Amino acid sequence: MNLPPAGRSTEDLLAEIARLKEHDLPVRGGQVTAYVYDTGRAAVHDAATRAYLEMLEVNCLDPTAFPSVVAMERQVVGAVSDLLGGGHGIFTSGGTESIMLAVKAARDFAAAKDRATADSATADSATADGATADGAARRLAPGERPNLVLPVTAHPAFHKAAHYLGVEVKPVPVDLETYKVRPGDVAAAIDERTILVVVSAPSYPQGVIDPVEEVAALAARAGIPCHVDACVGGWLLPWLREAGAPVPPFDLSVPGVTSLSCDLHKFGYAPKGASVLLFADPAMRRKAYFASADWPGYTIINATVQSSRSAGPLGGAWATLQALGREGYLELGRATWEATRRLRDGLSGIPGLRVLGEPESSLVAFTGADVDVFVLADEARARGWFLQPQLSYAGIPANLHVTVTGVTLAGVDAMLKVIAESAHAARERGPAVLPEGLVELVAGLDLEAIDDATFAELSASVGVDLRPGSGQPEMAMVNAVLDALPPASREAVLVRFLSVIYGD
Repeated sequence: MNLPPAGRSTEDLLAEIARLKEHDLPVRGGQVTAYVYDTGRAAVHDAATRAYLEMLEVNCLDPTAFPSVVAMERQVVGAVSDLLGGGHGIFTSGGTESIMLAVKAARDFAAAKDRATADSATADSATADGATADGAARRLAPGERPNLVLPVTAHPAFHKAAHYLGVEVKPVPVDLETYKVRPGDVAAAIDERTILVVVSAPSYPQGVIDPVEEVAALAARAGIPCHVDACVGGWLLPWLREAGAPVPPFDLSVPGVTSLSCDLHKFGYAPKGASVLLFADPAMRRKAYFASADWPGYTIINATVQSSRSAGPLGGAWATLQALGREGYLELGRATWEATRRLRDGLSGIPGLRVLGEPESSLVAFTGADVDVFVLADEARARGWFLQPQLSYAGIPANLHVTVTGVTLAGVDAMLKVIAESAHAARERGPAVLPEGLVELVAGLDLEAIDDATFAELSASVGVDLRPGSGQPEMAMVNAVLDALPPASREAVLVRFLSVIYGD
């Protein structure tokens, strides 16, 4: 029974939470190099936590009922706008929601533009011929879908947004030396159905910045909006630049950039979920909004995908920005850049390892010439360090990803020592050996035809225990299987993993 017959004490509940978290990765200290962002400053996190709790029960649904929401959001969005070239913004729950709204705004903006063009053409035809021309000059024929043009390294949130919003994705390859998109390839992919061009600053997989100026310029010449995904880099790159990093222009000050997403729960170090979506034109921001008067209840006008939502994340973001201030972020930027430099230099000295590209940010990916990186990741996890595996894709080899944060500098030497030891151990263990025929078996499975229990048994056969409370699993085998499968099969397998983990 999930609901207790009577209420439980706070002490009892907190004790159970501690038990449930027993196998969680640590969120402080820098040994988890993905998912969490740590300043190493307890006072800042305390301020954010207290502000979060103070705003926890305030509802962002109606800003006229809670003016504190408007005041805080204006300050938070204003700080991001000041740092990233101006613009008009929306506070959202995270990068995925910011990206979802950017795609919605571009889709609706294009649709409005098409209607205006069609209406103008119809009026011109009526004037000339005394009759109307139905649907004249519309860009989309019936049944056609608008499309996004983006690099293969762009975040899957764009694919998710396209899936939800009825938009097609046109992926463009990246240069396999620099891992950046080539402007010429973007230009070749644009067609009459393109509603948005996307670049990353930086792209998550290798931490490199796409050529924003060139791509934004060609998008502008084509009359198409250009979105910069700076979810990771928006609140990082300006401070790295001040610390001496060679960061090219990427924000709304770049001609042709029409929108930009920036997560504050990443290098803004705010509690999750906190992100800001900026638009160069307030008319485009209005296209991200949703309003409905088609019912007899209360007024519906939403700036985000959500309606009712806690102001806790907004309060936490506001407090974090205020607690750190410009000097605090600059100090964190300096420490982050120094840690990144030392990590890159250290990795180059470990036999068999190679950094992919030349990251302009503090996201570093490395691969192994004679080392199975998935086995290396398991060895590092056994030593208390989490390195994020990334599967091979579009000519990019399987690799491990490290997000360097403000707290990393204090532990970068320890991290390099663990990576070197883990590489040596992985080399001695050898690569993950897949049972003969397993990949073909998985690829040929009709996953819709088997139940979760059967899938769990299949997972257990390759050493992956999906039962709750089973702790941190070794993942080299499952990553090797996924790496050998085509993307569509990977997706189907991952959906079943999630289904089994959460159960009924």
